[in-house]
Order: sequence, then C-alpha cells, then structure tokens
Amino acid sequence: MLNCEHGGINEALAELYAETGNQKYLDMSQIFHHKAILDSLAHHVDILPGKHANTQIPKLIGTARRYELTGDKNDSEASEYFWDRVVNHHSYVTGGNCDHEYFGPPDTLRNRLSDGTTESCNVYNMLKLSRHLFMWEADPKVADFYERALFNHILSSQNPEDGRVIYNLSLEMGGYKVYQDPQWFTCCVGTGMENHSKYSRNIYYYNNEELYVSQYIASELNWKEKGLILTQQTKYPDEQGTTFSFSCENPVDLTIQVRYPYWAEEGIQLKVNGKDIKVKDQPGSFISVKRNWQTGDKLEVKFPFDLRLETMPDDSNRVALMYGPLVLAGDLGPEDDPHAAEPLYVPVFLVKDRNPADWTKKVSDKLNAFFTDSVGRPRDIEFDPFYKIHGRRYSVYFDLFNNRKWDAFQAEYREKQEKLKKMEERTIDFFQLGQMQPERDHNFKSEKTWTEEFKHKNYREADRGGWFSFEMGVYAGQPMQLAFEYWGGFPGSRTFDILVNDQKIDAENISNAKPGEFFWKYYDVPDALTVNGGRIEVKLVPHDGNRAGPLFSVRTLKR
Repeated sequence: MLNCEHGGINEALAELYAETGNQKYLDMSQIFHHKAILDSLAHHVDILPGKHANTQIPKLIGTARRYELTGDKNDSEASEYFWDRVVNHHSYVTGGNCDHEYFGPPDTLRNRLSDGTTESCNVYNMLKLSRHLFMWEADPKVADFYERALFNHILSSQNPEDGRVIYNLSLEMGGYKVYQDPQWFTCCVGTGMENHSKYSRNIYYYNNEELYVSQYIASELNWKEKGLILTQQTKYPDEQGTTFSFSCENPVDLTIQVRYPYWAEEGIQLKVNGKDIKVKDQPGSFISVKRNWQTGDKLEVKFPFDLRLETMPDDSNRVALMYGPLVLAGDLGPEDDPHAAEPLYVPVFLVKDRNPADWTKKVSDKLNAFFTDSVGRPRDIEFDPFYKIHGRRYSVYFDLFNNRKWDAFQAEYREKQEKLKKMEERTIDFFQLGQMQPERDHNFKSEKTWTEEFKHKNYREADRGGWFSFEMGVYAGQPMQLAFEYWGGFPGSRTFDILVNDQKIDAENISNAKPGEFFWKYYDVPDALTVNGGRIEVKLVPHDGNRAGPLFSVRTLKR
C-alpha cells in the first residue's frame, strides 16, 4: 500500500496528534512511515530515480511536520535531503519536476521534455514542504526556489480567461498548455484551485525581533502584536522593485530581513526615506535593515533584471532564457499551427557567445518581452514571460549551435532521412495505430486499450490486463521482419510479449528505453509463420502489473 499514492496520511495523523495530544495518532503516523523511502533519504541515499514523484512528496511533508512535534532528527534529515535532491537534481528551470509523473535519473533532464512534464500537484507539495523548511531556518535558497516555482509554474498553470488549471505543465519543445475540464476531476484540479488562493501565504515570516520579506508581492501585513501595518506596493514582476510603507501605533524596533535574490547579479539598491543603505551582502542572501520604525517610514528596494541562460544539467547547449526571476518562453504560433510537425518548427539559435543580451532586442510595446536578432534558424521568434503565454505553442528550452555544430546537425538529419528512405523501400505493409481507417484495414482488436496523440503522432496502449492485436501483410518465401515505432521516454512498467499467430517471438521492455527520441525496434518473424504469405496476426500482451506500448506505427519489412 505504501508504494501507492496514498497522500499525506502521516501528516494528517501528526496534525491530529498536535490538536488532541493523543499519542495514538502519533503512533498511527509511524505506521504510515514508508521505511524503504524515508529511511533511505534520512541516510542521504537518493532512491528517487524511477519512483512515482507525487507518491513521495507528501510523505516528506509528513516527516517535516512530525519533526516539528517530536524533534526526531531522522525526520528532518529525510525532509531536508529530499528537498535538496528534488530542487537541485530533479527539477526543471520552472521549479517543476517529473516526467509522466516519475522522477528520472538525477541531473538527467535533457531528453525528458514532453507534454507530461511537471505535474502541478508536485509543485504545490514542494512549496508546502518549502514552507516547513523555511520556518526551521530562514534559508534564502528556499525562498529563491519558492519564487521560481510560484511565478514560473503556479502562475503559469491557470487560464486567466476562464480559471481552468493545468495537470501537467508541458515543457515539450513546441508544445502547448492543456487546461483541464473540471468535469474530469484529477488531483491537480483540486490543488490547482488551492494554488491560486494562496499567493499571500508565504510572503512574510517573523520572530519577535525580525520580519523576513520572503516574496515580492503586493500585500498588506497587519502585525497586531507589534501594532504595525506594513504595506508592500509593487507591480512585480512587471516592476523591478518594491516599496514598503509603515504605519505604527508606536515606534517599533525591528530588523527587516530583505531577500537579495540569487538572480540579481546587477546588484540591489535599498533606500530608507530616500537615503541609500549601504549593501555589503551578495545575491542569494538576506539584507538586515534594523531601525526604530515609525509611521510614514518607507523602505524602497530596487533590483534591475538582466537576461541570462540556464542550462540543462546534462547538456550545456540546451538552454532556457530567463529575465530576472522570470522564465521566458518562445512564442511559436497558434495551437493548431499546421507547421507544428515540421523538423525545425522549434528553431535553434546560431550564436557566437552565450550572452543573450547580445542577440536579442526588447519588444518596444511589451513588458519583459524580447525578440531574437538574426540568430534563429530557420526563423527568429519573440520571447514572453511563460506565465503570460496561453493558447499558443511555445518552447521553454532551445538548442544553441555554432557553425560547426550546425553543419553536423544538418548532416545528421540528412542521414536519418536516408535511413528512413531505405526502410520505406523494404516496407511491405505499414500500419499507423490510433487512426480509425487504418485500424479497420488491419483488423484491429483489443481489450482495455486507449489511443492518444503524442508529438503529433497517434498511438495505442494496453492497460494492465488488456491486450491488442492487428493483422499485417507479408510475402511468401521472403524472410520477414516486424518494425515497431516507440517513444523511448515513457516511464513506468512497460514489459510485454509480442506474439505472431499466437507464437511468442519476443518480450519487450520500453520503459525509458531511449529518452527523448522516437526509435524503431526490429523483430525477426520466424519463416514458418510467413511461408504461405498473405497476413499474419500480431498481438501485444502486457506482463502482470505492466502495460503494453505505447506503440505508434508498425511495418513489415523484407529482412
């Protein structure tokens, strides 16, 4: 049971203990302590690769809450180590994590870009865990992550026109945002609604002597115990700064801890009542401003945004463009763009240096928008804040090339086209799954299957306990092969048998077989099964607890 997505039951029981003081609830929380996961993390063993992501995150929120109630260091070690691994080794530039709900190998994200990346519930829960950690220690790294995920995933995940929210926020290169139908209710609809009611939740933290400004969001803080009302006025991130105004029943001795964001490499400027405050701190810290605050005081904070690249951990030439705290996405065209399936629909950038300020220009009539300048191949495009893109195709990640790599890329593309041409010359029969007429033509049969589209191609997949079959044309007296087209980046349990005329010819496992690419796999058909020519029946049957596919297309080939 603990391997399944059972939610934060350990946290709920810990909260019951906190409310009632009844020891039985704390004991019950321990029953839901998944030792294989949590004890490993407490001993700093990264067991996340291949694990279902949002099954794990609530468990660590539970250990965090339990640590607050019991002081058990194993619980805090597990939570802190997990946070570090997810944020620094399993997350994308937006602050989101997972592909098709699963963690992959650490620091290996280049080829894990799809319409199934970054489940919104995961980000919701990582922000919830971050709140716990920040209350233990005011770590600016936690506050910086919170901002990254809040502005670039959470704010990006709601349609501003109708309020619908997103299950998986696509990072597919050339993809688009898919908003959920509230009639088809998933967990990310529920947490998705909560997300957008909680922007004010974690702006400020305090102790008796300090007030931490964790986030720059227009807000009013009424600190009744201090007799202080603090008003933050800003249009951030459309404004590169903020102003705090003080209203005090009596003067208040207080240190304001101002977050100096990690990205503010151009510096930060602080003023109190118009006078500059000398800043010795570095980006990624808190700046202490201690004062006897009085009604009418103003604290101004300014930090210029600058353009920079953030790279994939496993490919320094696959990059995202950031402007201050914002992930920028390249606007590629409408969702129904007829060119979306073309090989270079997502352009590459042929650049001489890695400073994006040298090869972009500001869009004059838009805030935080830029246009590439003569570096796009085959075209230049506009970049806008990711959270502002709706109803359009986009890419967050792009590939950088120099002249030599561009020539090599074109040569590799021509080689792939030549291989496909040779395979087509050997093809006797071709079957595209997931399309009505081809499935009729190939006598398709199935139980517990479905069809969907992925990267502009249809596929079929059989669920646990299901199967599907189809017929393919073959020649008599000719050695034959089957060629199956797969996508190599789907995680999970995907082991299945391949049968021809009820005879097993192979067993296949395509789970993360070739992340980031389509590939063809070839299976020899025994000569005895094709001796009479005509048609053969091909059947895919998943192993227990597994699925079969997805399978995109099939060919019979002359061997």
